[in-house]
Amino acid sequence: MPQSSIAIVIPAYNEAGNLPGTLTEIVPILENSFKDYEVLIVNDCSKDETGKIADAAAAKNTRIKVIHNAKNMGLGYNYKTGVKMASKDYVMMIPGDNAFTKPSYEAAFKAIDQGKDIVIPYTANLEIRPKSRQIISRTYTRMMNLLFGLHLTYFNGCVIHKRSVIQSVEIKTDGFSYQAEALIKLLRKGMTYVEVPMYLHPEERIYGKSHALGPRNVARVCKAILSLWCEVHKK
Repeated sequence: MPQSSIAIVIPAYNEAGNLPGTLTEIVPILENSFKDYEVLIVNDCSKDETGKIADAAAAKNTRIKVIHNAKNMGLGYNYKTGVKMASKDYVMMIPGDNAFTKPSYEAAFKAIDQGKDIVIPYTANLEIRPKSRQIISRTYTRMMNLLFGLHLTYFNGCVIHKRSVIQSVEIKTDGFSYQAEALIKLLRKGMTYVEVPMYLHPEERIYGKSHALGPRNVARVCKAILSLWCEVHKK
C-alpha cells in the first residue's frame, strides 16, 4: 500500500483541448501510486473554456481544486501559487497539455522510493521536437550547468519536490525559468536528488501551440538568469 501523498500543480492557459486528456491520464495513476493526492489546476486567465472544464472536473472529484487568476500571470507564478496551497508530502508540476506518457509518470513516481529530496525528470526523446527547439533546449542546459557549477541533464521538467523542501525556497521569477531557479538554490543547499527519464507523446501537443519561446518569455528567462547569477555569486 503506498504510504506517501502528492500534490499535482497543473498550470493551464488556453488548454481546453488538452486538459481533459491530462486529467484522464494522471488521476488513475495518482490513485494507484499514492495513499492520497490533490490536483491544483491554476487557470491563468484563459480565453477559452479551460476554466469551465477545470470547474467541471472539480465538481466530480473533491481532490481537484481550481484557482482562477484574474489576469495572465505566467507559468512561474502559477507554480508558486500551487506550491503555497499544497498540503501533501510531495509537490509536482505537470503541464496542462498532456505532453508526457503514462509510463513516464509511473517511473517518476517510483523514483520517490529512493528517498531523495528531489526527483528531477528529463525529457529523453527531445528529437521529436523541432530542431530549433532541440538546439535551444540543449544550449540552455549547458549554459545553466556552466554558470552555476551543476551537472543536470535538464532544468525545466516535471520535478517532484518534498513539500517541505520546495516551500523552503524563495522563487522570485514568474516566468519559465522558475524551476531552474528553485533547483539551483536547493542543490546549492545540499539537497539530494535523482534524475529519471520521461518521454513525450509522439504528437507532444494535440491542440494549440507552446508559447515557451515567445519574445516575452525569452526576455523573462534572460532577466531571471542574470538576476539569479548575481544573487548566487554575490553570496
